[in-house]
Amino acid sequence: MDNLPLVSIITPSFNQADFLESTIQSVLNQDYPNIEYIIVDGGSTDSSAEIIKRHEDKLAWWVSEKDKGQTDAINKGFNRARGEILAWLNSDDTYNAGAISAAVKYLNENPDAAMVYSDCNYINEDGNIIGKFPAAQTDYPKLRRGYVHIPQQTMFFRAKYWREIGPLDPSFYFAMDYDLWTRLAARAPLQYVGGETWANFRIHTRSKTNVNDERGWQEMLRVHYRDGGSFLSPIVAKYYARKVIGPLWKWRIKR
Repeated sequence: MDNLPLVSIITPSFNQADFLESTIQSVLNQDYPNIEYIIVDGGSTDSSAEIIKRHEDKLAWWVSEKDKGQTDAINKGFNRARGEILAWLNSDDTYNAGAISAAVKYLNENPDAAMVYSDCNYINEDGNIIGKFPAAQTDYPKLRRGYVHIPQQTMFFRAKYWREIGPLDPSFYFAMDYDLWTRLAARAPLQYVGGETWANFRIHTRSKTNVNDERGWQEMLRVHYRDGGSFLSPIVAKYYARKVIGPLWKWRIKR
């Protein structure tokens, strides 16, 4: 393993006992041999701590204590991380077999890339596939226009850029990943690997996507305007269009 880059995976969690075991198993069952797995629980009141304890001999570090939310938990985890490649996997999402090996292989073969990502499934509470995330190649100008198409669950990025631009902005509850992507893309390419599905994005009644979609878009617009964006921009048009079609999309996902 000496010549294989260490990959640090952070799982932030709070009261996700229904899904946490599946998330943990999807990391521990990866075929890549050099993984540092860190779980940062926000002081859950359900059985999350007991689930984590069952796997603590395979974890680099874990904690269950009150924090300031998901962004704070991810930053706390990355402060402990020693890997050359970083990622976070939320406690209701899962990796597919071979995901980490595939991501490392791509980054090793493409040293100019700051980050790599792939396709992603939507899954329901029972873990059944209910759709496909519309992933696509993007870059800094496209991100600024709202052409995101990055499944956060599939992304892996180089720690050297984290040391330059981290940590995540704690003022973001939802769009901390979008903010990170724009900062990464301003420095080096983000690369999409089509035809491979590395992860599963769980849609359920308590997921942030369902509960706080509006807040997420407001935060994306905050990044847009902060970086000099115009009101007459595709990302702003997408925001207003989504307000119209969003309820229909949520109804379709629930079906």
